[in-house]
Amino acid sequence: MISTWITRASAVFLGLGGLALLFASDAILPRLIPGYPPAGAWLGQLLAAAWLAVAVLNWVSQPAMLGGIYGRPVVVTNAALYFISATVLLKGVVRPDAPRVLWVVCALVVLFAGVYGWLMFRGPFERDFQLQARS
Repeated sequence: MISTWITRASAVFLGLGGLALLFASDAILPRLIPGYPPAGAWLGQLLAAAWLAVAVLNWVSQPAMLGGIYGRPVVVTNAALYFISATVLLKGVVRPDAPRVLWVVCALVVLFAGVYGWLMFRGPFERDFQLQARS
């Protein structure tokens, strides 16, 4: 199912970002945010906890069909996370001194925001229904 691949990709993206921030936020955040104090690493670890929690939610939800009324809590959680993250990141990448890696993260977040927004308002992909009917 297409929603399985989307959920799996989202889980991997959030899991990798969450693990990076959990163990190396004191090195990552000062490079992304000029002037960020290394003593504020706990804030990155708090964000990591949230990302890892949603990554686990996505990973255990990957066999389910998502979209419309199917898997509504998972879709709404991801849509909210990615939409809010996209608006915040878009504000950050317009700065002239924004690191290139922030552009890559922003592009992926905007992509996931669009996909989960589509799933929330349009429903599952037609192919998901066809694959489910065959099973």
